[in-house]
Amino acid sequence: MAIKQDRLSGIIRREVSDIIQFELKNKNTGLVTVTDVSVTGDLSIAKVYVTILGKNHEEGLEQLKRAKGFIRSMLGKRLSIRKCPDLIFVLDTSLETGNRIQQLIQEVKDE
Repeated sequence: MAIKQDRLSGIIRREVSDIIQFELKNKNTGLVTVTDVSVTGDLSIAKVYVTILGKNHEEGLEQLKRAKGFIRSMLGKRLSIRKCPDLIFVLDTSLETGNRIQQLIQEVKDE
């Protein structure tokens, strides 16, 4: 079952990224990058982790949540499974955290 989850996560990541980039009419979300997707064991929910550049993160995330129905319907047309998972958008802050840690390490080195 884990292989199917991993494969579906990869497909959803690629397709949602494509839908946001090319088919979403509302460009007020900023530059959105889908960093990861995690699918539950029963394949009913997919957590989509995103980073948002060039915009207020919370505002961009709200725009994605409003467009969730459209994104899910487009995803359902592209997937060859019986039921399209519900999408939950989560802001991925790991890049910012990594940059902050690197900055702190550099400060300690400089002292």
